Amino acid sequence: MYAIIDIETTGGQFNEEGITEIAIYKYNGHEVIDQFISLVNPEKPIQPFVVKLTGINNAMLRSAPKFYEVAKRIIEITEGCIVVAHNSSFDYRILRTEFDRLGYKYIRPTICTVELSKKLLPEQASYSLGKLVRSLGIPVTDRHRASGDALATVKLFKLLLSKDTTKEIVKEYIKTEVKPGMAPKLLDIVESLPSKTGIYYIHNEKGDLIYIGKSKNIKNRISQHFTSKVSKSIKIQAQVYAVTYEETGSELIALLKESEEIKINKPIFNRAQRKTLFNWALYSEKTKEGYIALKVEKTDGRKKEITSFTSLQEGKNALFKITEKYNLCQKINGIYDTKKSCFQYDIKQCFGACIGKENPEDYNKRVQEFIQNNSFENNSMVIIDKGRTNSERSAVLIENGIYKGYCFYDLNYQINNIEILRNLIIPMQSNRDTISIIQSYLRKNKNLKIVKF
Repeated sequence: MYAIIDIETTGGQFNEEGITEIAIYKYNGHEVIDQFISLVNPEKPIQPFVVKLTGINNAMLRSAPKFYEVAKRIIEITEGCIVVAHNSSFDYRILRTEFDRLGYKYIRPTICTVELSKKLLPEQASYSLGKLVRSLGIPVTDRHRASGDALATVKLFKLLLSKDTTKEIVKEYIKTEVKPGMAPKLLDIVESLPSKTGIYYIHNEKGDLIYIGKSKNIKNRISQHFTSKVSKSIKIQAQVYAVTYEETGSELIALLKESEEIKINKPIFNRAQRKTLFNWALYSEKTKEGYIALKVEKTDGRKKEITSFTSLQEGKNALFKITEKYNLCQKINGIYDTKKSCFQYDIKQCFGACIGKENPEDYNKRVQEFIQNNSFENNSMVIIDKGRTNSERSAVLIENGIYKGYCFYDLNYQINNIEILRNLIIPMQSNRDTISIIQSYLRKNKNLKIVKF
């Protein structure tokens, strides 16, 4: 028995996608004997390009059932079935991730019709679903909608079954291993972990910490450690006895705790992270013409940095965006090497400092605005982020430019008084790395709520 499925999602970062529509056709090898088709409220916005592709928008899903409301039906209709999908690794991963969030272990054998088509139909120009079914004369309606694509996959799978007269090839392509190559001891450890954001601690048999890490999905990250073939991972696999963890909800808090605890505990497999990760920094200096230039250079403790980066490329990318956002000059900032005007000036995004058309006073005001916006010096603020549950938020406190620590608070509790916040805060060390981590996180997460005192 086969459960032929297609899933549409919100798009977005790996393992953070939500299901927007699902279609399942139960197929006995001859005909469809049951079906389930439903829109699903993913409880997160759909990426604009996905809206254009599928036609499914956020308004359509407001009254749709949430995943937990359709989960039982999905379990029932796929029970005892081989899950079949075109690129099954995607659809099956999405399903498993959703069930993991509910705390349910969803395991089914799978078949991928892309892989099966390449074996049984080797002369095809393309194995994308749309092009493949068109070339085979299989009609398809509602392309990029779950029902239309799943029904097209049913017809394709029926054709593939007919090509495999002995059914031996189909049997070869059934995948049943959830985590291939993982020892039973390691598999037991992985299955006990949550698919949540937090910090994790890997211990040896004596209880010593041998590695500390952070992840937006602890279960997945530990699974990667336990299946990787790189030297460090193989050593961890040989020595690991237990994994403990602490959920943080906020990735920022996980990053800050990871940095501090590695420096305190000095685990043997965290050698690289015991020292600073931020070896490049952004500095300002005046040119002989009086313009303030921004430069990415190797970290120099004798100079006052504005912000720092883990790599030269990250610094260059950030400087390019800063230059563009504040209408600064690419030539002055060393991005565009020319004896004439910079490219930004040619597209009217630089006001001519590169050719002396804009005076240094006006130009430097925008540079100072950038420095003020991105420096914690003498600033007091609270960064509000996700909590460990839906009814909770986290807060990171910076006071007079110094990182003080973090806390969690209930949504009903308003953070509007720094004295109250000081009583809740869990104290943490402030150093160059913690400030760099916070600045980097703010650069990458523009929509965070920041309360200034």
